[in-house]
Amino acid sequence: MVLQILYQDAWMVAVNKPSGLLVHRSMIDRHETQFAMQMVRDQIGQRVYPVHRLDRPTSGVLLMALSSHGAKLISAIIEARKVAKTYLAICRGHLNDEGVIDHPLSENLDKIADRHKSGHNLPKDAITAYRCIEQSEIPVAINRYPSSRFSLLQLNPVHGRKHQIRRHLAHLRHPILCDVNYGDNKYNRYFKAQLADARLALHASRLELPHPINGQMLTIDAPLDNSFKHLLNAVNIEYPR
Repeated sequence: MVLQILYQDAWMVAVNKPSGLLVHRSMIDRHETQFAMQMVRDQIGQRVYPVHRLDRPTSGVLLMALSSHGAKLISAIIEARKVAKTYLAICRGHLNDEGVIDHPLSENLDKIADRHKSGHNLPKDAITAYRCIEQSEIPVAINRYPSSRFSLLQLNPVHGRKHQIRRHLAHLRHPILCDVNYGDNKYNRYFKAQLADARLALHASRLELPHPINGQMLTIDAPLDNSFKHLLNAVNIEYPR
């Protein structure tokens, strides 16, 4: 597998991470042999440094620094919230117009990776803005209704809590399709049966940030892959160009 390079200069590289690929080695998935960091390192022939993360099932823009100094500079930009992230998601039901989800989240600890952390933590601020791009309905009784509704959303998280978008949409009772952690099991089973490449319907479509050296604004876009397009086709939504 060769990863699509979206942007590269002397300080950073951005790739279009496919759904299902881990960013780096994890104690949770010890059997895995492919990781985005090692693949990018081998593709460009130099060491890379992670500056932000994407969940394994999420596809889209993944940014890496090309030096430890560059990683510190980019991490400082991210911590100062000077980075704008845009995601696309397909959710269950019709979520109308646009709005802001202001719902604090406790840290979501993993039993293995976070076993040394305290299980007692207070909820932290978590805000996600959303806009409905398109809605659809298919004549299939997935749940208790004779037809099933869907929305394609654009989402912009202000904070970066673990699984923030997934948890926020589940909180609104509009879970993302094929979300095995927070989704609707009946919908998940339906799409797994319909599509061989069914995956979490969440894609990091754009990353905007000032360059760490010259301050010039960068906009990095990641096109949708076929697996996301197949989900859009399954719910009768045309994918955005």
